Amino acid sequence: MTKKILFVCVENAGRSQMAEAFFKKFMPKGFEVISAGTKPSDKVNPIVLQAMNEIGIDMKNQTPKTISQQIISESEKAVNMGCIDQESCPALFLKDVLDWQIPDPKGKPIEQVREIRDQIKSKVMDLIKSFEE
Repeated sequence: MTKKILFVCVENAGRSQMAEAFFKKFMPKGFEVISAGTKPSDKVNPIVLQAMNEIGIDMKNQTPKTISQQIISESEKAVNMGCIDQESCPALFLKDVLDWQIPDPKGKPIEQVREIRDQIKSKVMDLIKSFEE
């Protein structure tokens, strides 16, 4: 049986999408990954797509998804990327959630989005290492 890892943020257009892409690239056997949001955007942030393309990860086919009770209940571990909008913060609906408090790339220049991307990659790699221990 595979273990599902869930990455969540409000719009599912930036941080959680990057985390999903990094986890897919580096995940150990026996895992699945999904990202979702409480108020998903209609598309992934184009600056996020550009930042990920720069390091060889193509996310053009990823689309924002709405978090559901089924996704939550099937997840082994949930990671909240950080919330500004407390009312729609996914962490309110999750139990046993990691909260990474990563800044939202929305509206930020590519230089800052690259820093956010690198921070997410580092956190994802640490998370994967924790499963191998």
